[in-house]
Amino acid sequence: MGKQHLTSEYFVGTSGWHYDHWRGLYYPEGLARPKWLQFYGKQFNTVELNNSFYHLPTEKAFITWRELAPENFVYAVKVSRFITHLKKLRNIGSALDNFLSRACLLQDKLGPLLYQLPPNMKRNDVVLESFLSSLPQEYRHVFEFRHESWIDDAVFEILRRYKVGLCVFDMPGFTCPPVATSDFAYIRFHGSGGMYSSCYSNEELSQWAKKIAKLAKGVKIVYIYFNNDAEAFAIKNALTLASYLEH
Repeated sequence: MGKQHLTSEYFVGTSGWHYDHWRGLYYPEGLARPKWLQFYGKQFNTVELNNSFYHLPTEKAFITWRELAPENFVYAVKVSRFITHLKKLRNIGSALDNFLSRACLLQDKLGPLLYQLPPNMKRNDVVLESFLSSLPQEYRHVFEFRHESWIDDAVFEILRRYKVGLCVFDMPGFTCPPVATSDFAYIRFHGSGGMYSSCYSNEELSQWAKKIAKLAKGVKIVYIYFNNDAEAFAIKNALTLASYLEH
């Protein structure tokens, strides 16, 4: 399983890499945890940093991740739940500035910033626009909506106006249509049968590869992450999808 060499600008990886249950399933039994990222980086050109959602990593952590990453490797960074879940994009004060001051330490390894909104946050165009208008333009921002009220063409138009990406996602019983609202596309796979716990079939991935290839024609870059970490399904599915996108 060598590193995927894709003809288009595809970045395919997993959401997180630091899973103890991947030892033996993916990481060799004797490989020390600090070497896991380098092992992962031999096969994948991107990963989604998701521990940043729960707490702000230290400056040292971001610098270490930057230094350990191979050439042309990119980190997508999940923005703090303080901003998205606790404050729900309102009255965040300096929280985003503080977050970005750390994330930017990744320098050329920094990819999109993912804002995952909570399932109980219903559509509110005024709140969304107010937040989008405050975002610094030098970063790639992408929004994952978890309440169905947001999945609407009018919301997608708001994202386009601010050149912000839409996170296309797939999860049990809820799939976002494959739409791009910026010059990049962003896709998350959470599992089709069970949330975080099911393996996509080759047939499902083949169908998704066709949708993604079509979506890719209108953008510069496509970022794709598998979040079904149980049994290391994410690794298997990411490698399979990447191989389909090569053809």
